[in-house]
Amino acid sequence: MPKEKVKDIEIYYELSGKGENLLLIHGLGSSTRDWEFQVPSFSQNYQVITVDLRGHGKTDKPKGPYTMPMFAEDIAELLKKLGINSTHVLGISLGGGIAFQFAVDYPDFVKSLTIVNAGIEIPMDSFKMKLEAFKRTLIVKLVGMKKMGKVLAPRLFIKPEQEDLRKRLIKRWAENDKKAYLSAMRALIGWSIRDKLDKIKFPTLIIGSDEDYAPSSIKKEYTALIPNAKFIEIQDARHAVPFEKPNEFNEIVMKFLMELD
Repeated sequence: MPKEKVKDIEIYYELSGKGENLLLIHGLGSSTRDWEFQVPSFSQNYQVITVDLRGHGKTDKPKGPYTMPMFAEDIAELLKKLGINSTHVLGISLGGGIAFQFAVDYPDFVKSLTIVNAGIEIPMDSFKMKLEAFKRTLIVKLVGMKKMGKVLAPRLFIKPEQEDLRKRLIKRWAENDKKAYLSAMRALIGWSIRDKLDKIKFPTLIIGSDEDYAPSSIKKEYTALIPNAKFIEIQDARHAVPFEKPNEFNEIVMKFLMELD
């Protein structure tokens, strides 16, 4: 298992394929293995770097608190250890937020940025947001990660033919360390890079699903604040669009990347 010592933890990573570098950053409660529909496709043209974030998968799970700049620094230090000084960056959900943070903190590493179903801030200024954070915390603390997976699975994969995806999510969610999961979730609360978007000068693609938690209007609004960004919406899809619509998703990402060459 390839691991590198980075600051206070050992980080698990995988490298696949050859060519320009393409870093994939997973979401909350996820890991490298949740890019299983992307790596075979992307690695035909790129060296794909997947990584288990702090507190996730096979990476160490130290006591919190975790922060978004901490996640970004972990990635920067890992890339240095691997001798990688530039990469295309793609992140989903929490990973999209970390990709944004990485882009503004370490712009010299970034060739392009692809953000999937993520925001530029998580303000806790509404009752709805506070209630959602409270509910997740309560579920995890009282009944554990498997129950959290059972709550999320039918939200993410609503169609009858997606039963296998629901079962897979529940099984994988149950394997999460609940303290690390909550530390990672809390890293998002109150986080914002809205005032730093002008630092993102490289080509940027924002991908949204028409039935994501956050409406496309929010993503379009912040896309307009990024100098060289465009927005694409995938129809009939929810938050976990790389799982739901892998072929369409992969085609959109590859088209964007190939046009940069």
